[in-house]
Amino acid sequence: MTSLTRRQALVAAASTTALTACAVRTTGAVASAAGSGPRIDESQATALLDSVAANLLAFSPESATTLGIDKGGNAALRSQLSDRSPAGQARLAAVIRSDLARVNAVDLSALAPSSRTSIEVVRSAYNAASQGFAQPYGDVAVGGWRNSPYVVIQNVGAYLDLPRFMDSDHQIETAVDAEAYLSRLAAAPAQLDGETVRIVAAREKGLVPPSFLLDKALPQLRQSLTGARGGGTLVESIVRRTREKNIPGDWEARARAIVAGPYAAALERQIAELERQRAVASAAPGMAARPGGSDYYRWALKASTTTNLSPEEIHQIGLTELRELQGRMDPILKSLGYTQGSVGTRMQALGRDPRYKFSDGDKGRAEIVAFIQERLKLVRAKLPQMFHTLVRGNLEVRRLPPEEEPGAPGAYGGAGSIDGSIPGKMWINLRTTELHTKFDLPDLTHHEAIPGHVWQGEYANKLPLIRTMLAFNAYSEGWALYAQQLADEFGLYDDFPAGRLGYLQGIAFRACRLVVDTGLHAKGWSREQAVRFFMDENGTKEPEARSEVDRYCSWPGQACGYKIGHTAINRQRTRAQTALGGKFDIRFFNDAVLLGGNVPMDVLALNVGEYIRSNGGTA
Repeated sequence: MTSLTRRQALVAAASTTALTACAVRTTGAVASAAGSGPRIDESQATALLDSVAANLLAFSPESATTLGIDKGGNAALRSQLSDRSPAGQARLAAVIRSDLARVNAVDLSALAPSSRTSIEVVRSAYNAASQGFAQPYGDVAVGGWRNSPYVVIQNVGAYLDLPRFMDSDHQIETAVDAEAYLSRLAAAPAQLDGETVRIVAAREKGLVPPSFLLDKALPQLRQSLTGARGGGTLVESIVRRTREKNIPGDWEARARAIVAGPYAAALERQIAELERQRAVASAAPGMAARPGGSDYYRWALKASTTTNLSPEEIHQIGLTELRELQGRMDPILKSLGYTQGSVGTRMQALGRDPRYKFSDGDKGRAEIVAFIQERLKLVRAKLPQMFHTLVRGNLEVRRLPPEEEPGAPGAYGGAGSIDGSIPGKMWINLRTTELHTKFDLPDLTHHEAIPGHVWQGEYANKLPLIRTMLAFNAYSEGWALYAQQLADEFGLYDDFPAGRLGYLQGIAFRACRLVVDTGLHAKGWSREQAVRFFMDENGTKEPEARSEVDRYCSWPGQACGYKIGHTAINRQRTRAQTALGGKFDIRFFNDAVLLGGNVPMDVLALNVGEYIRSNGGTA
């Protein structure tokens, strides 16, 4: 396939219109190749990147396990957990600043493009993280997406992360693995207490989460506590897996002593603190209502989008793109017999159509998982038409832990370990089958799994270790939206117009996010105003709209990375099509975006420029 059809070209053009007049101003991630220090060669660049990776890995033992590299010289990390205390965060911040100074100092002019890209990526990620650590509160995702002012809330905290991680990523094949599991359990109470110290300190600075977020987090924490007192997932997981592997030992008694004892006590201390916060909390949803909140939000937007776009600019981009997408949805709705009312009203009606609903209860949950598997089968058959370089697509579909489901989105996903021993996962929220319909679940599957997050992550796993560890929200989520677009462009909805509506609604949903996130944090919107915007403008189901709005309140700015990144990728595709003409091949363009790895938007532009030049065009 050397060119796009007219319909496909229109899809790309529609995605780029909104930024034509307001081009993305990047964060300046691409510094001058010349630093104040010496010019380095390829071997020195490799050594520098390896050193930076080793320093970061030491602060994230869980990442070593998830990536499958907690072996050999990293074997000690298999028994450890990250330090979430103030002292641990201070030590991490100091290392980030020190390593940023090292990568900023060197002259990159003698390096190959791939090595230069890798160092530019470290510069960008570490610069954003350094600015985040300068904020007076919150969690900083070093090369990740989950920046949050609230260290423990309905979708943030070790009480959620640990059970999922220990059951899905910490492998148990031998007694040594089981002992490492117990060592991590023994470290968990200190990890929880480290968080508690930080949320107390934040409260003393005047930072208290919105009351409605605390009303979600506290029942989840209490559910976790009830489970811990009875053993729960953390005990069941080691018992089940040591039994499956015939590993002798008193694993249940040892795990239960920790989980029902010190771990449960640490959960009690977190609950007590959040109850104190609930007593003084307000219903104001946005960061503008919190001390230093406007400065925090500007940083969060910059980190999420890798641009310097202002809240107002992002708000207007969202409104413009939403109107364009609704213009494409209208004729499809009419063709299905939905002719009266706004696009949002008609999409709500489509969501109530029995033809597109799953059954209630466990029967419906099984239907949803089977439906996802069928969509994955269909898209796998199309992958050779989309990409020249193919990866395995190592994937497992799993239900989210029930204690996490109330505060979680409809699904999320990511790649597995570097060696393939831990598959990538699409985590699906099945607290109620009303969360999903047969017209929107295909789009969600392509976003989270293939050719979205799981697929993209496998390419990242082939890069130098530091590149596997560092990610940019605008790229990660922009790619996942672009993956949804590819599914449409390569015919997966040609015989399923309602499915195409689900895809367009999914893209429009991300345009709504630009409006809602900035509305909440910069324009004084209420929670109800944000929920109604989703429902009225996009036909979003009320439970999903409420969950989404609450998520934006706990992860300010994160939701803006999706559409900004998607639009940036399409702008680069249009650039490549224009430069290469008949020599443009969508498979090789997609390779260029993926093989260059997870990058800020200005580095993406450099990578696409290199692709254009290598194919005989002028960048």
